[in-house]
Amino acid sequence: MKFSDLGLSQHALKAVSDAGYITPTPIQAKAIPPALQGKDVIGCAATGTGKTAAFVLPIVERLAGKFGTRALVLAPTRELALQIGEELARFGASRSVRGATIIGGISMRGQLNALRARPTVIIATPGRLIDHMGQGTARVDGIEVLVLDEADRMLDMGFKPQLDRILAKLPKTRQTMLFSATMAGEVAAFARTHLRDPVRVEVTPSGTTATRATQQVFLATQNEKSALLLALLENDADSTLVFTRTKRRADRLAKSLERCGHKVARIHADRSQAQRRQALDGFKSGSYRVLVATDIAARGIDVADIGHVVNFDLPHVAEDYVHRIGRTARASASGRATSFVAAEELPLLKGIERLTRNNIKRSPIPRDSAVFIAELARAATTKKNSPPPSRGRVRVGGPKPR
Repeated sequence: MKFSDLGLSQHALKAVSDAGYITPTPIQAKAIPPALQGKDVIGCAATGTGKTAAFVLPIVERLAGKFGTRALVLAPTRELALQIGEELARFGASRSVRGATIIGGISMRGQLNALRARPTVIIATPGRLIDHMGQGTARVDGIEVLVLDEADRMLDMGFKPQLDRILAKLPKTRQTMLFSATMAGEVAAFARTHLRDPVRVEVTPSGTTATRATQQVFLATQNEKSALLLALLENDADSTLVFTRTKRRADRLAKSLERCGHKVARIHADRSQAQRRQALDGFKSGSYRVLVATDIAARGIDVADIGHVVNFDLPHVAEDYVHRIGRTARASASGRATSFVAAEELPLLKGIERLTRNNIKRSPIPRDSAVFIAELARAATTKKNSPPPSRGRVRVGGPKPR
């Protein structure tokens, strides 16, 4: 199928061609026609399948030549909102369809100016949009098109109260498009409440991982994980995205990799928006070979050729595994997804394999690697020489407090 088969205007086809798009992805081919007709759409597709263009192109087509704020796109993370803003600028600039990206972590002043200019589209994270609505600086009474991108992630992150508040302020007559990697439980109930007779387009079953990603598991102890990662990095030059479970763990791992000479950046919730943007831009440009991230970044990283995704820690939610490894093998590319699994993480691995309907290949740990051996020895020496952990204040005299 060609983009010219989808009902797009010549303006849109030129913008698509200028952006280097050749043929539509399956989600674009299935979602764009009903979206152009103004129908509500539920799009179920794994990360990295081209969902953003599937709703941005119809928004531009519908709103070109109109004035005032007519569309609202909600996303779970700052990174994803910024990515959507970039896509809107790519396809909407030539037709004067402008966007304002409203996210936390940056000054409200610049956002106020952007909102006063009455952008055609507001792209926002729910929390920051609620802030602006509370101050009367974001008006949503003229919205004709609503998009909920990564709806399952927004609900997982506890945004349902904010979403309900926002949707209560929107016109009842509107087009709503909801995109999600999974369509069960809370997501299905939310869709039934807020969409009218939607067209459902599904290009991958729920829980389907990126088909071109080669997956493997290393059964490693927690003490072996850093050494194992260094050994894997030694054997190739691929750009590598590493997921850890906590912010502190991400910081420690990044410092360990830097000490061994790797160019590393970090993204997690304690990093400022400027730091996160600098890290992501540096990773995209190749200034950093490794990006260490917590799950906050799992759905907001749009880098075309990540060669390797490493789950340093398995996620607690099996669906997050799908989103994490969807960062590699995007579009027509191929890539690798590697998971380090300690004994206490085996139940999480079983949950992932049930969801993905796939027994992931177990690979042997390269224990004869010089890098692996050296890092284990260094870590053991560091631990031996470290002072014992503090046990808190020592109470001298007096009765033991109850």
